[in-house]
Amino acid sequence: MTILNKKICVAITARPSYSRIRSALEKLRDNHRIDLSVICSGSALLPRYGRIVDYIKHDGFNVTDELYTFVEGDEPINMALTTANTMSMTAQVFKRIAPDFVITIADRYETLGTAVAASYMNIPLIHIQGGEISGNIDEVVRHAVTKLSDYHLVSNEYAAHRVHTLGEPVENIFITGCPSIVIAEESKHLSEEYLINSIKEHLDLEVFNINDPFIVLLLHSETLHYEDSFNNMLLLLRIVEKLEINVLIFSPNLDSGSDAIWAAIDSFKKTYQKKHFFYINNLEGHVFLKLLSLSLCLIGNSSVGIRECAFLGIPVVNIGERQMGRERANNVIDVAWDEYEITAALIQQLTIKKYSPSSLYGHAEAGQLIANVIADLALSDN
Repeated sequence: MTILNKKICVAITARPSYSRIRSALEKLRDNHRIDLSVICSGSALLPRYGRIVDYIKHDGFNVTDELYTFVEGDEPINMALTTANTMSMTAQVFKRIAPDFVITIADRYETLGTAVAASYMNIPLIHIQGGEISGNIDEVVRHAVTKLSDYHLVSNEYAAHRVHTLGEPVENIFITGCPSIVIAEESKHLSEEYLINSIKEHLDLEVFNINDPFIVLLLHSETLHYEDSFNNMLLLLRIVEKLEINVLIFSPNLDSGSDAIWAAIDSFKKTYQKKHFFYINNLEGHVFLKLLSLSLCLIGNSSVGIRECAFLGIPVVNIGERQMGRERANNVIDVAWDEYEITAALIQQLTIKKYSPSSLYGHAEAGQLIANVIADLALSDN
């Protein structure tokens, strides 16, 4: 009897999605019984966000389709229209390539389009990082994708419990840990030479010295309060400007309000022209985390502060509601959008070099565990 290979298609819509899943995809790609293909859409194709698709191709993955689904604009309707485009265009790809399984990751709004397409076309859907909560539209999307999915690979027992509470069978829920922890572990072993070679195209190393004190600022919009994005970013820039140390500012995710964050950055640059402020659109995940591990502190509202920074013991000032409800380690100080609170928390974190590492979101073997579960599901389905 001829045993046919299983076709697995993974949808990548943004830079965090690829960073988190890369190690698992490498192991699936090396399995001779699995034909792995990648669909890229959303901000993964946009130069402004570093064109993650180019990194994916460079890493040797088979990108079968690049779907330009993004609808320009800074309001919630643009997220809805992008999601609709993703569903329509992804469905056409699924019809053509006929995958046996589809993998979708986390909670980006484009993920919902992928999940609906796979579900309506009766293609078994594997969801990675379900069951988590946050103070954002992402939580609603995440739980919706959970209900559309057949199998659930989650970060910890808290997430597993939530997925089961939503009505999913316990036998279809697998605790694998968060795949982004794999990248965090990789970053610990990068040499200073590798780091410098990786960032020299993005930073003037005659001005920015990685051995000088610096902090990292990474702020995304709160999609439930996206109209506050401009003022929030300006406030944060003015707070860190007073420190008179180097500040690395990274680009936000592609959400409602992200254009306003960019506008605040541009306005600040024109007004203040601070020489100790540095701006970076995108770095590879392990390079970003290596650089972050050398910083004094991360300030903003990225899930990196909750997940990877917990594992690496990096001090974090987490602002606002975007990460509300997520389990966190003791490296995080949570504050509201208040200048005094933010400043006090930042000063406190700057006195702490490192926290003890936490395994709240798993260990470095998460990528292998995820690949094993997916391979077992695919190859046992005859």
